[in-house]
Amino acid sequence: MSDKIAFHTAKAPRPAAAYSQGVRKGGILQVAGQVPVDPETGLVVGETVGEQTRQALENVRAVLEEAGSGFDDVVMLRVHLTRREDFAAMNAVYESYVSEPYPARTTVFVGLAEGLLVEIDALAVVG
Repeated sequence: MSDKIAFHTAKAPRPAAAYSQGVRKGGILQVAGQVPVDPETGLVVGETVGEQTRQALENVRAVLEEAGSGFDDVVMLRVHLTRREDFAAMNAVYESYVSEPYPARTTVFVGLAEGLLVEIDALAVVG
């Protein structure tokens, strides 16, 4: 069985608890849920779901790249939104990050920490 390898990058926010930004085992890479926090300042970026979606996806991208991957390797994205009315605006930004064949996706509506409108995680198959 292959080893489990954790990935950490200063280009994405530091984990707030006992988890890795990304973990790879064999050809499977899981990127932890990324929120719209600027990794340099530690502050939430943007007040709109569009701005926050872009930052969350940039954080996902940073972890993917640290692990030698990218959005073309992503087979599944999970999007957590706080408000149903933000779906279209989130989707407009999301579509600028993915290309055909599109990854599978689940979008759920949840309660997130104060000020957060979106959180996104990714599953990629690499190597």
